[in-house]
Amino acid sequence: MHIPIKRSNNDKVIAGVIGGLAEHFQWNPTIARVLWILLALTPLPGIIGYLVLWMLMEDPEN
Repeated sequence: MHIPIKRSNNDKVIAGVIGGLAEHFQWNPTIARVLWILLALTPLPGIIGYLVLWMLMEDPEN
């Protein structure tokens, strides 16, 4: 199962997940990363959510 959002090939820090979301929804990637960090500071949802998105999002090279 994949979602129709690709990880970013150009705007990535770790795997391009947040960059891909920012590109898809036309968000500012810096603001998206700051919001994600705030979410990730909660005990587990941020880290688990990032890993799930990483597995579900399409590879940018496809």
